[in-house]
Amino acid sequence: MLRIFHTADWHLGHHLHGVSRQLEHQQFLDWLLDEMHNKQADALIVAGDIFDSANPSSAAQSQLYEFLVQARIRMPNLDIVLVGGNHDSASRLDAPSPILNALGVTVVGGLSRDEQGNIDWDRLLVPLTNAAGEIKSWCGAMPFLRNADLPAIARDIVSVTESDEQDNDPLISGMKTLYAELFAQLQQKACNAESLILTGHCYMVNGAVSELSERKILGGNQHALPVELFPEDIAYVALGHLHLAQRVGANEHIRYSGSPIPLSFDETGYAHQVVQVDVKAGQPVETVGVKIPRSVQLLRIPNGKDFAVLSDVIGHLENLTLDDLPIEQRPLLELRIRLEKPEPGLHRQIEEVIAKLPVRLLKISTAYSGSEKSLADLKIEERLEELQPLDVFQRCYQNKYDKDAPEAMSALFNELVESLRGTE
Repeated sequence: MLRIFHTADWHLGHHLHGVSRQLEHQQFLDWLLDEMHNKQADALIVAGDIFDSANPSSAAQSQLYEFLVQARIRMPNLDIVLVGGNHDSASRLDAPSPILNALGVTVVGGLSRDEQGNIDWDRLLVPLTNAAGEIKSWCGAMPFLRNADLPAIARDIVSVTESDEQDNDPLISGMKTLYAELFAQLQQKACNAESLILTGHCYMVNGAVSELSERKILGGNQHALPVELFPEDIAYVALGHLHLAQRVGANEHIRYSGSPIPLSFDETGYAHQVVQVDVKAGQPVETVGVKIPRSVQLLRIPNGKDFAVLSDVIGHLENLTLDDLPIEQRPLLELRIRLEKPEPGLHRQIEEVIAKLPVRLLKISTAYSGSEKSLADLKIEERLEELQPLDVFQRCYQNKYDKDAPEAMSALFNELVESLRGTE
């Protein structure tokens, strides 16, 4: 048997409304080391978005490298595979790979090509060994694929109409071509007794998205990828990008591990986990979600996406029962308040109540309905940092031309943003 721990979307260096998540990430990483050691993991796969930005802070980088060192010390035979996500800089991840490879850590930030434009497939083919050092699986470590990574015929066609079938979408066809080639390379490496594993950082058809923290990417909401992307002979597909842990359709062996901590208040109710994958030759893989303990609570009042009147919110705050924890461990709080008109004393009233509570207030969201309007007519105030670049682009286009931006133009804008995010 081979035991793999699958995780993704760490987003090291993340800040939530200005508050660092370093403590939460460190407690997760410490917990992960203990879990893998106690459950005798043979391999760890991190399926993208290791860092929160293409230019991570020195603290975030140190946190990753310290984790890798500790993993090697405590589990000398552990195979570690890291692939780049859309938040990561491929070149930054790949830069220390010679040193990390010497430590038994495989890093694939992005696709590498030779002078003739041929992909270096060998660096994506990773043997996974059991405690006895026997190769039991081969992992095709596919990173996040940007538009420039696709075959030329797919890159040259910027968009398709909504009426086009997926099989005729050149972008999806380009993704299929790359995965088919990777699968062929894996087959050449593996013998009959060795299982085949794939990674991916993408958005699959029908995946559940947290809109405030997941970008629309190639293979994202505008180009959702079909499950047929992955050949039937693949034992397990370790996916990243979506922060909610989930399987893809009815396929137990194609899974998103989800993020280890909530990266927005919309993710407060997520059951964060890593996926323990047991691979046995000739048998379907067995998957178990291992729940991650939450070290810092996120509170939203009221729960969900609803808003409440100010008096109800204050009443809820006054009835909270919370432990008096050190400041860095206190719950992070968002209040969602429905108003009929501007309330000049709003912040003062809230601050008087908050001052008595061991919480950290990060955000007050307000929505105006007016006395004659229903909840469905709420106009929600938004902060610039909560808007995706595409949202800003579409609103500017709407303001200037009084109509929605064409789909082809929105797709081009997305590609431009992602190409910039993938560079230094």
